[in-house]
Amino acid sequence: MKRRLTAPDVLGVGCAAAAVSLVASGLPSPGAGFLDVAALAAVAALAVASVAARLRLPAEATFADVQVGLALVAAAYAFVRLAGEPLAPLVYLVVAFAATFQPRAAAIAVVAACLAVEAAFALRAGSAFPAVWHAAFVAAAAVAHALFLRGLLAGQRREHRERLEGDVRAMREEAREFRLIASALGAESRAPRSRGDEERKLAEGAVESIHQSMFYTLEMLKAALELKTCVLLWLDDGGESLKIKELVTDSDAVVETALPADAGAVGAIVRDRLLLNLPQPKRGHVPYYQGGEAVGAFLGVPVAEDGHLRGVLCADRARPFAERDEKLLVGAAQHILRAIQSERVFVAVERGKYEHERFYHASAQLGRALTLEQVMDTAIAAAREICDFEMASIALFDREKRRHRVCRVHVAPGAEDIVDVKALDGLEFGEGGGLTAMVVKNKHYLPAGGELRDPAMPVFTRRVKLKGVESLLVLPLICADEAVGTFTLATRRRNAFSKDARDMLGVIANQVAVSLENAKMYRQMETMATTDGLTGLLNHRTFQVRLAEMLSRAERHGHKLALILTDIDFFKKINDTYGHPVGDQVLSRVAKVLAETVRKIDVVARYGGEEFAVVMEGADAVGAQQLAERIRLDVGKQAFPSDQGAFHVTLSLGIAGVPADAEDKQSLIERADQALYFAKHNGRNRTVTYQQFLIERAGRRVG
Repeated sequence: MKRRLTAPDVLGVGCAAAAVSLVASGLPSPGAGFLDVAALAAVAALAVASVAARLRLPAEATFADVQVGLALVAAAYAFVRLAGEPLAPLVYLVVAFAATFQPRAAAIAVVAACLAVEAAFALRAGSAFPAVWHAAFVAAAAVAHALFLRGLLAGQRREHRERLEGDVRAMREEAREFRLIASALGAESRAPRSRGDEERKLAEGAVESIHQSMFYTLEMLKAALELKTCVLLWLDDGGESLKIKELVTDSDAVVETALPADAGAVGAIVRDRLLLNLPQPKRGHVPYYQGGEAVGAFLGVPVAEDGHLRGVLCADRARPFAERDEKLLVGAAQHILRAIQSERVFVAVERGKYEHERFYHASAQLGRALTLEQVMDTAIAAAREICDFEMASIALFDREKRRHRVCRVHVAPGAEDIVDVKALDGLEFGEGGGLTAMVVKNKHYLPAGGELRDPAMPVFTRRVKLKGVESLLVLPLICADEAVGTFTLATRRRNAFSKDARDMLGVIANQVAVSLENAKMYRQMETMATTDGLTGLLNHRTFQVRLAEMLSRAERHGHKLALILTDIDFFKKINDTYGHPVGDQVLSRVAKVLAETVRKIDVVARYGGEEFAVVMEGADAVGAQQLAERIRLDVGKQAFPSDQGAFHVTLSLGIAGVPADAEDKQSLIERADQALYFAKHNGRNRTVTYQQFLIERAGRRVG
């Protein structure tokens, strides 16, 4: 950014010029008098002060550079005057430094000052030969370093530009081919990418395409109008500065830094939003050149969209611009805008396509989920297809009990401190003032806009809080116009849930609600298919399947297994005496005793009629007999009411084990049944193992 000319700048250049004049006038003179030393010290101090002051200024400070150059010229000649010809190369070093590192204006000032000093020395000496010789060396040093450095830089820039353009062309061609292929193929044919990756790929493709269009537009303008430079300057968000978006030029003096929005002719275009055609602009009026490069003609047009200025398209050349040229540049600016707008449309279409593909995929996943656990896990995965979040939870609402229960909690890795998962998972709460309860009552998502504006507002209960959450969405799970629960998403990012995302998540939430109800029905049907309707125990068919699985496992691992078969004594008499409803009560109560007495790993089933079965994994006949006795005694303690007074029932139980009594399922059931039959016909209300049956039967035969 260029500095404005100030009074200290003028004063500094004046002092440096005065120092050069002092040296040219003959001070210091050869020798070491007091006046000579004082003059040398003053000139050296000025040089040091000038360099120090320049180091504190920004990159572009032309007057300060001129001051430094003149001060160094004065110091070099002062040393040469005082010490003699051996120090003459100091002058050439100063010239080389100026030609190599300083801007053009400062370099010209240094060379001019050196030539002026040499001319003054020649006039005073009365001989032009030494001065001409020194002047020739000065000019040669300046030209050699300027040509060498600028030629080297130009070559490097050209090589770098050609290499970069080649790489960009190849990348653009590849991006175009890949993008066309990706657009033509379905989602299933593409490698899976996250939403962030997809957004990044879309943005990269759009930026590449826009820059390609800009570059070729400017390149064609340059060739058609015989331009020296064609540049597109883009306004920043604050409207304070302009930076180069695309450039084609024959000059090496184009600035690479941002320009003030009010700089030179470009500033007038930014201010007035009008085309500007300058036939002979003054030096410095074209701000994208360093050092005020001479320009024959300048033409600039505003690049505006819907009344908003986006940038300025500029061109310059040696000859003036005609009206036809103006129209061509205006058309090019409009073409650049259309290219940007087209890419916006393309990105919007691709984003919508991606979102709908993810939406379809999420819906398909939900359609395949059968159990409640599968539905809830799939719901969270489906929501992640739509947007990113750090915490998700699903709470179900029991309409009869008027209670909410959090059934699933998911927290993204690295965000574990967003909520106390242990406190939230399984949390039950009533219809309080939290957002979750309000969403169920209103059947509409909260908070509005998906932004948590009041962190003190409880989401579930005041006991469980979300930490650092900026974006929050609590969606109702609605099925048949009834809210069956809520789906909560939260993240620390702002504006995470856009309107489109909220709409799609709302549809997903409705599908989740339907899938949850279907999963409940599936569970009910599965329960009906596997359990006995009266007792709630496994039915006979399921018992056979589970027994086969447990026998296979016991055989595979070499474990023991025991089977208990039990029968209610005189059950037919109970039905005949008290009626079938009372008989059903007896069956239910006995089933409850069995279920409460066995271990959690044991299988209890209604075998048929008044018979029940218990399968004990990892137990032998002795262990099974102990359990059977507890069951028999507990059932015997039960009192059953009836119209004829309370009564009690007893059980007979038979036990067989693997591998002691049988090797397969059929023989195991037969031998447990034989032990039960023996118990029923030999006193009832007793437990008999298969080994006891064999011993007692053998003893009776011997007797």
